[in-house]
Amino acid sequence: MSVKARTNLIVDIAVLIAFLVANNPSLTGIPVHEWFAVAGGVVLIVHMVFHWDWVVNVSKTFFNKLIHESRFNYLVDALLLVDYVVVFLSGLAISRSFMVTLGISLPASPAWREFHSLSANLALVLTGLHFAMHWRWFVNALQRYVISPIRSVTEHPAAGRLAAQPVKAEKSK
Repeated sequence: MSVKARTNLIVDIAVLIAFLVANNPSLTGIPVHEWFAVAGGVVLIVHMVFHWDWVVNVSKTFFNKLIHESRFNYLVDALLLVDYVVVFLSGLAISRSFMVTLGISLPASPAWREFHSLSANLALVLTGLHFAMHWRWFVNALQRYVISPIRSVTEHPAAGRLAAQPVKAEKSK
């Protein structure tokens, strides 16, 4: 795997952490929920930029000779993107922290809150499906860039360092 794969792994882990933290506002509180959602949105945009070539290539060949798995993956990702946009915009509409920080105050709306909740639940399902579809890649990348380096350091503690040299003590007279 390349530097790009390592960077993708870091971005994917950041997206997953932001999503998990933002997806539980009762645990984190509304301000953390909203700020992690915004941060996750930024990281998600970076994720999309990294995979833009794939999006373009699959878009061009969607109705041609395209592997069934790629087509399904594309559809799940497209639904996920649309749903994330809905979650994000409805979240801004009901924001009690982020928008206030920007000096914007919107009237409370139970309809927006319900819409946000439903779209967030759908995002949870679609994200789980997306993650499951890429599970093999994720495990392989984690093995290569996280577990193997840790294992090599713990199995060979002197690797990469100068070995300790014995010091001769001089006899005092």
